[in-house]
Amino acid sequence: MITLDYKSHLSIYEQIIEQVKVNVLKGYLKPGDAIPSVRKLAMTISVTPATVAKAYQELERQSVIETVRGKGTFIAAKAVVKPDERTLKKAKASIQSGVTELQIAGMSDREILSLVKEICAGQREG
Repeated sequence: MITLDYKSHLSIYEQIIEQVKVNVLKGYLKPGDAIPSVRKLAMTISVTPATVAKAYQELERQSVIETVRGKGTFIAAKAVVKPDERTLKKAKASIQSGVTELQIAGMSDREILSLVKEICAGQREG
């Protein structure tokens, strides 16, 4: 379910958040599906429980997951995978940087948009 990239610019807890969201977006995780407990996921991916707890707290704040005391943690019935302001700002900066690189390499706006559409379609397909 979660694979960490220790060379990524994203922190471990941000990678957990991103991967859970991608799994929901792609339909691998559906509303009502149980996800591992904080302790179990921490052991599985060899990180501290505090790191997983931080990711789960943010996912819960964003209405992607919900915790039912005594029963576990689940994908929210109405899982909403939408970016918060900080995520939007980071994504915009990343996209802007990528577009600049492609423009410098000589790609037209039409080619860049086509590439973005291709990437989006690939994300949905899995």
